[in-house]
Amino acid sequence: MPSPSFDNRQTRRMLERMGVTMDQIDGVEEVVIRTADKELVIRNAVVSQMKSKAGSFYQIVGGDIEERLREKPKYTKEDILLVAQQANVSEAKAEQALKDSDGDLAQAILRLGGS
Repeated sequence: MPSPSFDNRQTRRMLERMGVTMDQIDGVEEVVIRTADKELVIRNAVVSQMKSKAGSFYQIVGGDIEERLREKPKYTKEDILLVAQQANVSEAKAEQALKDSDGDLAQAILRLGGS
């Protein structure tokens, strides 16, 4: 654990000598980390960006953390392409029709047939 005399100014100087710059990102409302099956939402976060020759690094210090499961779509990319082809519409319209029909291919195609 660093000593109390090791303040932010000393840390900044040490990082600068190593070729690393560190800046706080202002106005951050929340940080979202998405994994394949869940999201971590960090509210009231303080985010610092450190830049070096190797790349950028982010430090996140947060207060409220909410973990929520991700809802998996009920259709695939192939389903979108099939609906787009069958209804002769763009992939974006086909995907919206699949969302609206809760992943039901036939219903999505029928919905688009009238447009």
